Amino acid sequence: MFTRITNATQTLNAQHNLQANLQRQAVLYDQATSRRQITKPSDDPTATASALGVRADAAATAQYSRNADNGDAWLTTADSTLSSVESIMARVRDLTVQGANDGSNSPQAKEAIATELDGLKKSLLSLSNTTYLGRTVFAGNSSAGVAFQPDYSYTGVAGSTVDRKVGSDTTVRVDADGAAVFGTGATSVFALIDNTVNDLRTGVNVGPRLTEIDDRMKAIVGEHAEIGGRQTRLDKAKDTLAVSANSLEAQRSSLEDVDLSKVLLDLKTQDVNYQSAIAVTARVLQPTLMDFLR
Repeated sequence: MFTRITNATQTLNAQHNLQANLQRQAVLYDQATSRRQITKPSDDPTATASALGVRADAAATAQYSRNADNGDAWLTTADSTLSSVESIMARVRDLTVQGANDGSNSPQAKEAIATELDGLKKSLLSLSNTTYLGRTVFAGNSSAGVAFQPDYSYTGVAGSTVDRKVGSDTTVRVDADGAAVFGTGATSVFALIDNTVNDLRTGVNVGPRLTEIDDRMKAIVGEHAEIGGRQTRLDKAKDTLAVSANSLEAQRSSLEDVDLSKVLLDLKTQDVNYQSAIAVTARVLQPTLMDFLR
């Protein structure tokens, strides 16, 4: 059985082939201008689903990185503050040792030591109320605005800490325990300095106060070491997040982005093929007498 091939059939086939060629050229043009393999989900549903998953992971990693940066700023603030506190406490101890030498200190000298100690206490109280972005570094989630009131009472709540999530299963505490560093109320470092000052002014030997000062300095150094340990964990988390972000970006690029040089070459090739197809079609579909009689 023979199938009749008419001029109309040839024309329709030629138009179909040219349209398919042109459509392929349009796809390549879109890829070249957008630099994306996927411009709509129907282009590749499987790759689209994978790309969405990678983008979700990348967004989570970016948030963890922001959390880590914020936590690092908190810990850096606490670290620098504790360094200042340790320096002041070292000076408090030196002055207390001087004040303990009853035989070599005149009343005027003791008063000078007491006055300096009182000034150092005020500096410590100011440092204890250090804030970062308006929040107290040494009082967790306290909303009081200060960690220590003028009467040396602590505003923080036990177990109320400031934490930053830096991974799907990793959380780092970024505030410092003000109660552990400075003590509270009558057992605080502020009250200890007040008692030392009072002893100096009333003629009481301040030598026994050195043991209390040493104990408080050990507590401060211990909390400072704890802050350093958390900062090390945070630094490692930031390094891990940076590697993860690069890996996810590479995955996203492999799913979504095109090889621009290859696309441009394909586009040029497709353009040549299209022009050739037009030329061939024009030669094959020659006009007939009927075309002129219409």
